[in-house]
Amino acid sequence: MHELVVRDATVIDGTGGDRRVADVAVDDGLIRAVSNGAEVGRGRREINAEGLLLTPGWVDIHTHYDGQATWDPFLTPSSWHGVTTVVFGNCSVGFAPVQPGSEPYLINLMEGVEDIPETVLAEGIDFRWESFPEYLDVLGSTPRVMDIGAQVPHAALRYYVMGERGADFSENPNEIEIERMGDLLEGSLAAGALGFTTSRTGKHRTKDGRLTPSYGAQEAELNGLALAMRRAGTGVLEVNSDFGEGEFERLRAAAEIAGRPLSVLLVQVDDAPDLWRKTLDQVGSACADGLEVTAQVGSRAIGMLMGLEATVHPFTTHPLWLEMSALSPKERFERLRDAPDLRRR
Repeated sequence: MHELVVRDATVIDGTGGDRRVADVAVDDGLIRAVSNGAEVGRGRREINAEGLLLTPGWVDIHTHYDGQATWDPFLTPSSWHGVTTVVFGNCSVGFAPVQPGSEPYLINLMEGVEDIPETVLAEGIDFRWESFPEYLDVLGSTPRVMDIGAQVPHAALRYYVMGERGADFSENPNEIEIERMGDLLEGSLAAGALGFTTSRTGKHRTKDGRLTPSYGAQEAELNGLALAMRRAGTGVLEVNSDFGEGEFERLRAAAEIAGRPLSVLLVQVDDAPDLWRKTLDQVGSACADGLEVTAQVGSRAIGMLMGLEATVHPFTTHPLWLEMSALSPKERFERLRDAPDLRRR
């Protein structure tokens, strides 16, 4: 007798084949039988799924549950919608490794890049770790309803090794710092990190408007970290980039050094509407040469909240708005209200 049998479900198995009505038997958390006109046997628990879909769970490879995963076993709302695995640490932002006392900066960066409120993160996260392997231990000790995977974020790694210098994208690490970052990355991958992520887009900024630390990382830094991935022999290199002139070539070179898969975010932008086509051609060329390169694309339209208190709004990159980045929302509003010249500019 099986532990669980789901009866008369409309099965879509993810292979691209036609949907069909079938019974599915489960034992020890694994699918043991799918009926194809034959009886699968009885179950200690049976579910009547007539008229309902039975599908594989969704694997969401691009999330930002880095903080929430430490306190929320349900990882809502993803678990409400059929997601059974999430991957975070994307876009170079996350919360490990972290020097004691530097937690506010990482929270500020996460709020700026992903619009997750500082109050939620500061109150919700109990920083019981310093190293990335310790962070994985905390994640592993938290019961949850779905599987998770974490990647090493470049910004956190850089800030951990370089301190305040690392927060400035124009500051380059010295050879010792690159070696230190590489050693930490190698150890994190050995401990179970799924990969390493970096951000090279001007759209990613701290809450107060500063570009993300990894934005200006030079080839010496990128290639040093790629060497660490080669030594580890595991992990994916994930990049979010604006793909300016020569950028894909730099990333391809890093992937060749690492000997690891490269995953790049691919979006269409108004000021370069055909850039995505060029990038896809470059991805195809790299794959033809034997590299494993994948372009991440959204499977549906993405909603975005815009407002003067949010990260994204019409004035986000305006120099005068950036000058007011240190002011509170109320103070910025008062400046705009009381200064006609400022509004005209």
